[in-house]
Amino acid sequence: MKLSSLLWANLLRKPTRTSLTFVSLAIAFLLFMLLRAISDAFSGGVSMEGMDRIVIDSRYSLTDNLPLSYVERIRALDEVDQVTNVSWFGGYYREPRNAFATYPVDPESYFDIFREQGISADTLARFRSVRVSAVASEALAAHYGWQPGDTIPIVQDIFPQEGGSWTWQFELAGTFQYAGGELLLIHYDYFNEAVVGWGKDQVGWLVGRVADPKEVDAAIRTIDGMFENSPDPTRSTTEDEYRRQFASQLGDIGAISGMILMAVFFTILLLTGNTAAQGFAERVPELAAMKTLGFPDGSVAALVLAEALALCLGGATAGIAIAWLLEPGLEANLGGMIGSFDLSGWSALQALGLATLLGLLIGAYPAVSARRLTIVDALRER
Repeated sequence: MKLSSLLWANLLRKPTRTSLTFVSLAIAFLLFMLLRAISDAFSGGVSMEGMDRIVIDSRYSLTDNLPLSYVERIRALDEVDQVTNVSWFGGYYREPRNAFATYPVDPESYFDIFREQGISADTLARFRSVRVSAVASEALAAHYGWQPGDTIPIVQDIFPQEGGSWTWQFELAGTFQYAGGELLLIHYDYFNEAVVGWGKDQVGWLVGRVADPKEVDAAIRTIDGMFENSPDPTRSTTEDEYRRQFASQLGDIGAISGMILMAVFFTILLLTGNTAAQGFAERVPELAAMKTLGFPDGSVAALVLAEALALCLGGATAGIAIAWLLEPGLEANLGGMIGSFDLSGWSALQALGLATLLGLLIGAYPAVSARRLTIVDALRER
């Protein structure tokens, strides 16, 4: 009988226990892949997409607004090719659980800055000409079944209208491409005209495109220097760095990910090691019978070790495969916040290496015990 046949037979001798252990390992390595991708996104270098764009925000707080007049003042700089204003609108669609990002923007400059967010010429023309219009990302429109011309009510929780109403009505002009998931853009001029007095002539943050990507640092110094002594000083940074700084407010993502993974794998090591030890104790008479039939000590030990390796590597492979299947959806939902959610081949290799190490640690003691096992002592345990 081949050792490979014995290996699979032994793994399946307790299907429920093996299945639960396999699922635990798969979940552990799924977490490994996802957390590594998130950690890499926060600690990685500047992306090509963010090299020529800068974000201008309030120096003191993300929640502080900037004067609308800053738009034209920054646009007039030689170092800046284009600038657009963005604000956080908040609110929800009909019910509080239907919340998504909504930004008041200037249609022309916004889509000039964010050219990767493709929009048709007809849709942009309608959005630009109809002040009460809005455009939705393709994912958002598909989620709620919106069609051009539909009226979209947004119930506010930050900005009431001048008349006191908290419900804003928008006409859908069309959709645009957006890799970050669900996003609704409304016309800033209409928002600024209709919002209560204290919300007028303010913007949340600005996004500018520099004329020469090589001079991005100089442009940042010029912009921040221009408002250094004003009541609303700015803090500018590249778009790529801004995303990571925003997300890093949650904490040191790399350290958090490391602690989570250490806890997960320490627990898996204990549980799987206990399972392997229990399985070995149950099979002592069988291993003795194998030696009686002429199987060498080394072959018996290799079989026990191979079982632990096969289980760990199988669980790791399943976890890696599930992570790759989830990547497109996670990129669509997280890419807008962290910049890029990419699973790397290097992380997969690390996961397989970790699975091999885990299998060796788990299988080492049972394998050594199986090699030292004597037929007489084993049969006494029956």
